[in-house]
Amino acid sequence: VSTQSTWGANLCKELAKSIQDKVKTLGYERYKLVVQVVITESRGQGQRVASRCLWDPEEDNYAHAHFRNASLMATAIVFGCYWE
Repeated sequence: VSTQSTWGANLCKELAKSIQDKVKTLGYERYKLVVQVVITESRGQGQRVASRCLWDPEEDNYAHAHFRNASLMATAIVFGCYWE
């Protein structure tokens, strides 16, 4: 495992934890939060992130954000699933 891949994996974990902590402060106590962060090298290509899950479209939802600069692309997705 290279140092760069370890750096990327650690950064994904740190970002996911930070995002989850911030979303928790918004007061969604009845929701199970799942945060996914993907970081890839930017070499002129695109990035697609796909997810599948079972949920209730009336109660559950998600939000996403995308960042890109000359060297990397990052996508963060937060899933909120209502917890009864």
